[in-house]
Amino acid sequence: MQVAAFYFDGKTSRRHTVTLDVADGLATISGEAERVCPINQLRVSERLNRAARKVTYPDGAYLEIQDNAAFTSLLHATAHRDSLVVRMQQNWRATLAAAATLVAVLVLGYLYLLPLAAEVVARSLPISVEQRIGDGALDFLDDHVLLPTQLPAARRTAITTRFRALTAEVEGVPHYEIVFRKSRIGPNALALPSGQIVLTDEIVTLLDDDDAVMGVLAHELGHVHRRHLMRRLIQSSAIGAAATALFGDVSAVIANVPTVLLDMKYSRDVEREADDYAVELFKANGISRKKLAYVFEKLGEKEAAGGGVPPYLSSHPASAERVERILNAQ
Repeated sequence: MQVAAFYFDGKTSRRHTVTLDVADGLATISGEAERVCPINQLRVSERLNRAARKVTYPDGAYLEIQDNAAFTSLLHATAHRDSLVVRMQQNWRATLAAAATLVAVLVLGYLYLLPLAAEVVARSLPISVEQRIGDGALDFLDDHVLLPTQLPAARRTAITTRFRALTAEVEGVPHYEIVFRKSRIGPNALALPSGQIVLTDEIVTLLDDDDAVMGVLAHELGHVHRRHLMRRLIQSSAIGAAATALFGDVSAVIANVPTVLLDMKYSRDVEREADDYAVELFKANGISRKKLAYVFEKLGEKEAAGGGVPPYLSSHPASAERVERILNAQ
């Protein structure tokens, strides 16, 4: 069986008209060029609808097949088989299955592998990195969202002193600092990776209950202890976080801080962790967990009264189910 082809020697652009024949494991071309080569040394390109197939020699010379139908018959006669990848590409069912598998892997990786990796990286970062990120985040908030506090110094001291007393006897409490600010966007509180807990005048005034304020601080301390913001930052800048872990360059993570802070939404699982942390802290100090539930009830009342969704509520999703869970926690 002879197949029409063009032969190129790989050294010049000259085209040689030849015919290809295979016998006894040898590929022979004849015509304007002659050459013999074992077929196991040749590389055959994959099949494409509108392109000529190529047969490449070990030294870079190649054949450009002109009669694809005859060449296909020749391949069958020599028991040639395309690679598994090529065969899958030529099979639409296999292609769809591969695409579905890829989507599934990406989704599962995003939902489960990325959060797990983020937690591992967050726990391996040195304290100095978290301090730099926290300081940068607070500077950003002070420039765009926060104002100097107007709470009396005595009130601020009383809140800080009481919360210090609550955490004094609890084992494993991380370093933290309560930072008081007035907010341009209403009642709010948030925890930074450096351990700074930002408490706004507006949420203190709205709650008007020291135990409830302790609940807000306990919840935010849970975020600090579990490194929730750091994990969120790492998940949203995974490549930059990997570079941070490998090379110590935190610029990529720091650059992502404003975006995350302005869209601070934790998952329900993460919020449950922080709630459970606050419940345990209250239990250790003999404070009723009703005060913790009161925080979300009070914010919910503000929303229902037409005051809009309080920022603390929008970033910490509260619901009747969540309040019930806090009250019924074991």
